[in-house]
Amino acid sequence: MDKKLILKYALNNALMFNGKANIGSVIGKVLQEKPELKSKIKELQPLVKETVDEVNALPLEDQKVKLDKLDVKPIPKKKQEKKGELPDLKNAIKGKFITRIPPEPSKYLHIGHALSFLINYLYSKKYEGKCVLRFEDTNPEKSSKEYLDSIKEDLEWLDIKPSKEVIVSNDMEKIYNYAETLIKKGNAYVCGCPREQMSTLRNKGQECGCRSFPLDRNIKEWQKMKDGTYKDGEVILRLKADMESNNYAMRDPVLFRICNTKHYLHGKKYSAWPMYDLAGTIEDELCNITHILRSGEFGEMRVELQNYLKQLLGFKIQTIIQYGRFNVIGATTQGREIRELIEQKKVIGWDDPSLVTLKALRRRGIVKESFYQLAKEIGLSKTQTNIDFQLIASINRKILDSKCNRYFFINQPIKIKVEKAPAQKLELKLHPDFPEKGKRTFETKDEFYITKEDHKALTNNKLYRLMDSLNFIKKTNKLIFDSLEHEKYKEKGEKIIHWLPVHKDLVDVEVLMPDKKVIKGKGEQSLTKLKEGDIIQFTRFGFCRLDKKEKDKFVFWYTHD
Repeated sequence: MDKKLILKYALNNALMFNGKANIGSVIGKVLQEKPELKSKIKELQPLVKETVDEVNALPLEDQKVKLDKLDVKPIPKKKQEKKGELPDLKNAIKGKFITRIPPEPSKYLHIGHALSFLINYLYSKKYEGKCVLRFEDTNPEKSSKEYLDSIKEDLEWLDIKPSKEVIVSNDMEKIYNYAETLIKKGNAYVCGCPREQMSTLRNKGQECGCRSFPLDRNIKEWQKMKDGTYKDGEVILRLKADMESNNYAMRDPVLFRICNTKHYLHGKKYSAWPMYDLAGTIEDELCNITHILRSGEFGEMRVELQNYLKQLLGFKIQTIIQYGRFNVIGATTQGREIRELIEQKKVIGWDDPSLVTLKALRRRGIVKESFYQLAKEIGLSKTQTNIDFQLIASINRKILDSKCNRYFFINQPIKIKVEKAPAQKLELKLHPDFPEKGKRTFETKDEFYITKEDHKALTNNKLYRLMDSLNFIKKTNKLIFDSLEHEKYKEKGEKIIHWLPVHKDLVDVEVLMPDKKVIKGKGEQSLTKLKEGDIIQFTRFGFCRLDKKEKDKFVFWYTHD
């Protein structure tokens, strides 16, 4: 097996992507050059992984040095291709396209919500149409103003600007009127059967006795439902559909139920509350929706039911497009489960760094542009999309790379002395590719901080370089200055080491990691110019967002490497 060939492509790939090689890409390049290795793929894969891990652990500058020693030229970085437009939709007419974003204000939004909402919003922009924000708050037991306000805040951060905002519970009188229309047409009836009995009859495809009650009785019972006569669960309003249908959703489904829980907006004004299928169907008509874009978890069974309701009420039939649901691998997204974790103090809140709520991702430093790009990449795939956080990080990294300034941070700092080191005044760029972003200044003598990990790895009689500063050699228990020239290090050097000068103006830094561990260390004085919320890159550590500037320390949240 040609290890030099694997190393060449690993280094090339790493230099193309900010120091991080991809195993699959390296294997592809190796097989392209040596197709005969396809028969030895099981041997090749672990060798490539081992090489890629070694390369990715090196600083970018060391990767360049190793590639120089291999005497091969790096592959030039390809220009980033523009992402294609979202695929066209049937029945979509420019200027007459209206879709909707329909959150239930019962939880904080997570990445799946963001992607679904953006797909609707981006299509409304594509067709120069409208996108209605519709809060489906007709479940008093779950809906709250806290969640409604939180959703608004998240959508504002995502830069989603709806053409109209609707709160469904404000249309209760209209929904009541449509329910009465169904009753008077003989298409709905009030049922008082126990839940277990109703479920048994539905499973068997058999009607209950309530279905044959006369119209005047149904009208009286409906009025009692509205007046608050009944307790929770005593009666329901059901659609008279098809009890023998193969589609279980069509077997006289529930349209209204009794819930006397106080509503966050209307208090005790209403006790009869519509179910999702009826309320959503009516609101699609009231909002003049032309296209419904939603996750396939709603199922085709619900589509048949909703279209049947539209037919009975004389509503327009929208174009419905369902795409695969979004699943974030290894992440907890269910509101109930997150509440339990909060109560058990296993997470610090809805913005815990281990969660994929929008609040958590925003606080970590995932920028809104990443969600836009991810939404376009995923599009309207019919199959479930499994999203790994590394995919989110990869997109976010590309966006942040050109925006974020670089700073020095030394975690677990160890003080060293480089004997005979000359005093220096160094000016280092805030960004290696954009000199116009400015510089920061370091004054050094012979004492430095390096990480505990780097200190432990120092070996006798090896040449090391303090990044952009000087070369030194370890001799027994001493570190001796050797030279300033980077060229000498390129010829004989062992490793480039990240550092900070020992100076009273250094700041104490804490970084909260996704697993909630806190990494402590020293940061350069230039960090004092940052504002809370700024996202930066700590050289050889990762991207971080400044969460709090406290009197005695700077608290960052780790974004990703």
